[in-house]
Amino acid sequence: MRARFTELTQEVHRGFIAEWMVTIVLLLFGTTTLVQAFVIPSASMVGTLLIGDHVLVDKLVYSPTGPVANKVLPYRDVRRGDIIVFRYPLNISQDYVKRAIGVPGDHIHFENQQLFLNGHQVKEPYTVHSASYPDQYRDNFPAAPPNMPLRPRAAEMLADHVKNGELVVPEGFVYAMGDNRDDSDDSRYWGLVPRENIVGTPLIIYWSYDAPTSDLSNGNIGLDHILDVVTHFFTKTRWTRTFKLLHGYPLK
Repeated sequence: MRARFTELTQEVHRGFIAEWMVTIVLLLFGTTTLVQAFVIPSASMVGTLLIGDHVLVDKLVYSPTGPVANKVLPYRDVRRGDIIVFRYPLNISQDYVKRAIGVPGDHIHFENQQLFLNGHQVKEPYTVHSASYPDQYRDNFPAAPPNMPLRPRAAEMLADHVKNGELVVPEGFVYAMGDNRDDSDDSRYWGLVPRENIVGTPLIIYWSYDAPTSDLSNGNIGLDHILDVVTHFFTKTRWTRTFKLLHGYPLK
């Protein structure tokens, strides 16, 4: 009887351990394959995302589709106005977040900071213009000549894909910009985003903490930042942004 009890106890323990191992594997799979946490380190998306916003990114939405998968899973392609997280084309070890402004086939140009898409002006209520001075290239892209040396991919984009003063987005690429238009290093300066570089779209701000860019850049969290969080967690957490849902804005 005692031997039978011992055997049952061991079986329960093995079952318990197995269940938790499966749970842990699924959690690890889910947080790296389906959803991933990112922190916003710069001001390029101010107006929508602040420095120190911690977001969960849906990595499944843009997965490649097939004849079966696209009927049973919520796959779709990138849409104009989506907020996208992608591997920076000049250094794929870095993740960038911008807004998709143009998809393949789109004709894009700006006149005095106003977006014209496929022949008509488009309202962008999410944009912020923080500079007090004009910049012809920045504000009248791509017709105005750049006032600085461009990185090679941007120069190639202007040489190969500008027709009649408009950028024509080629197949397999997305044109991306920050919502903070005057303080964003984006496709105007380093070129188009390859479609395969796009990781996903942010779903929700799960925590927002008032921290400087220097504390959050390059994925390095130093002791000073940890001490700051421990000391000022309640006062520097932006509670009104916690659990804020994020959505794209349809551009037509």
